[in-house]
Amino acid sequence: MRKSSKYYWWLQIGGWGLLALILILINLLFGQRVDEQFLVGVLVKVLVGILVTHLFRIYIHYSGWLQLPVEKALLRLVIGVLIVCLLDTVIRIRVIQWLDPNAGGSKYLFSTRFLLMTVENGLYIIPWTLIFFFFHYIEANRKQQLDTLKLEALVKELELKTIKSHINPHFIFNALNSIRALIDENPLRARTAITELSNILRSSMQTEKQETVFFEKELDIVKDYLALEHIRFEDRLKVQYDIAEDTLTQPVPPMMLQTLVENAIKHGISKQVNGGTVIIVSRMKNNYHQVLIRNTGKLDQSANEDGFGLISTRNRLQLLFGDHANFRIREVNGNMVEAELHIPLT
Repeated sequence: MRKSSKYYWWLQIGGWGLLALILILINLLFGQRVDEQFLVGVLVKVLVGILVTHLFRIYIHYSGWLQLPVEKALLRLVIGVLIVCLLDTVIRIRVIQWLDPNAGGSKYLFSTRFLLMTVENGLYIIPWTLIFFFFHYIEANRKQQLDTLKLEALVKELELKTIKSHINPHFIFNALNSIRALIDENPLRARTAITELSNILRSSMQTEKQETVFFEKELDIVKDYLALEHIRFEDRLKVQYDIAEDTLTQPVPPMMLQTLVENAIKHGISKQVNGGTVIIVSRMKNNYHQVLIRNTGKLDQSANEDGFGLISTRNRLQLLFGDHANFRIREVNGNMVEAELHIPLT
């Protein structure tokens, strides 16, 4: 509000000051006298103009005209401008008479003089009113756009949080059962497994604080996850990595890779009698960071396309990168399912 008020006074003083300068220049160009009486008249015109337009501004705000549609505010403005012009004329005449009691002696009748001054005031007040409302509507439109952007950002943040809140590793109970079985037969591996599970849970809890993380950090979480799953599947689960070094510092949505790998285990490896292989590929391709998660198995359209993990992946990519990112899942080579991510480079 203070910033807007500062702009108003700069425009108010600058505009009326410019009018005074124009009046003086016109008189000089047409060879008219620019004496003390003329300058006093210009000064009175400017000061009274500032006074009445400022009072008009206060009344406009107080009456709520700025919130009205243009068609409803128009008639009020016409009447308001007329009243302000008349008020300006009355005040100017009174001030001039007070400064110079002989000023009333004019070649025009008082009524004619009053009418001419009122019309003259209209030449100043009408543009002032139009500029004032034009400036207001620009400010209101700009504020509305800012509010819209803030609202969109808030909705985006809420959507992301809603999606993230569902990304909780459902393998926790399986992992705990596996760890419990290891406690007696392999205590050292059990302790390591607890650390791995702790890392995954900590990362899951931190997703609300970050929109993206380095791919290297996400990959470490996936390695912990696969290490835990290896306890359950043993030799039925094989893992291969093909990671380009220059992709490790690329930003990716947190827990997204883990969600896709978890999907590969749940819908792929766990359904294979002899288990299978999970392959994780990360590389640069055509100004994109390409991530591939391949797993042994068949593509179950009903289980995959409607699954929350895949839906959340698409939604998060859309919210964070818009149409610049791409995700698809397909069956390749008859016995392999491939999930493919294309994330624009930063």
